[in-house]
Amino acid sequence: MNPFVRIGCILTCCAALLTAGDEAKAKTDLVLWHSMPGTLAAWIDDLAQGFNSQNSQYRVVPQYKGSYDFSMQEALAAHASGKAPHMVQVFEVGTATMMAARDVIRPVHEVMTQAGIDFMDNAYLPAVTLYYSSLDGKLLSLPLNSSTPVLVVNRKALAQAGLDPKQLPTTWPEVETAARSLLKAGYACGFTSQWQSWILLENMSAWHDVPFASKQNGIGGIDIELKFNSPFHVRHIDRLAGWVKDKVFVPDSHRDEALTKFLDGTCPMLLATSAAYGELKAAQNLDFGIGMLPYWPEIQWAPRNSIIGGATLWVMNGHPPTDYIGIAQFFQYLSTPEVQAASHQRTGYLPITRAAYSLSRRQGFYESNPETETAIKQITLHWPTENSRGVRLGNFIAIRSIIDTQLDAIWAGTVSAQQGLDEAVRQGNALLKSFAHDSTVKR
Repeated sequence: MNPFVRIGCILTCCAALLTAGDEAKAKTDLVLWHSMPGTLAAWIDDLAQGFNSQNSQYRVVPQYKGSYDFSMQEALAAHASGKAPHMVQVFEVGTATMMAARDVIRPVHEVMTQAGIDFMDNAYLPAVTLYYSSLDGKLLSLPLNSSTPVLVVNRKALAQAGLDPKQLPTTWPEVETAARSLLKAGYACGFTSQWQSWILLENMSAWHDVPFASKQNGIGGIDIELKFNSPFHVRHIDRLAGWVKDKVFVPDSHRDEALTKFLDGTCPMLLATSAAYGELKAAQNLDFGIGMLPYWPEIQWAPRNSIIGGATLWVMNGHPPTDYIGIAQFFQYLSTPEVQAASHQRTGYLPITRAAYSLSRRQGFYESNPETETAIKQITLHWPTENSRGVRLGNFIAIRSIIDTQLDAIWAGTVSAQQGLDEAVRQGNALLKSFAHDSTVKR
């Protein structure tokens, strides 16, 4: 190659690199802390890249910060030192804590209004909007990944047990019958469950339209008391404890761990988050079905609707005013039907908005993946009541830990269902009083 041509190419390339560098520097970075590991981290990265490729002024920079509870506490601490991210992903259990940090967060509805961007709160599924909104209906954080629990069944195992693989259990007595048939067929376990507090107590309360706590399960205020030691709850947990003795129900830890028992064939039925769909779909030679949560048929008004899990994006205070315009633009991008539908279809999380749900249906996604629609139908089965909007408690992480400890004792037979739930309520109420006191002092 002619040396002058080579030099010209080098200069051209250098100029292009410098220009690209100048363009990158010209963009304002918006830092997003999240708690999505593995393939879900790649999803978050792709969301940011999609926005960044369309926006000439702002660049979203995702950073994985570990578990939900760790990330939330780190963000609150970072604000005090002036090093908070622009946005932080917080799970639903941390909602009341974030709401109480009034000087730390900036409500989403304010961010969108101040940026002059039209934003329709009612575009989201009711169970999502109602949980993450203030009492006057103003959205506080942006829904990102929402899930709800469902019943997952190994169809092949049902057939081996002499059951109809197309007929999934719908009531708790039907679950027991199917589980005992599976045990007779040689399986070591009838069913198991992920996230036992969220599924077996919080969602069962909503599913049967029974209060978990006073004041709309905490959504109506912070001076509340827990109610999950009622006759309904005691009877429900007592029946489950009875099944533990016969291995009809085999508890397995407190979070996602029980999925392994389903995937390896130990437990052919599983109560799981709908977000497990991606892992279920990726499993080889697994013919599974997804049904709605079981209910107790003697409760005449059941089932109602399930409640959400997952997380939202909270906006942190303390950044330059122009940064919030970029955040609003990013939230507008995330809320588009195309982005929401693609995220739903990719991850197994709920589509969140009505428009994304409709788009997924028009695209034929549910015809090809009918199991993915069960969770949406379940969470929208009826309009949420005061008992089925969700559970929003202060010190909720610690309260769940107390519940898990007492449920473990109940399963082990060291305490009765009444004793265990009474003790969990007693300890939980003490934490709620402490939270209410601290929140009042901060005012």
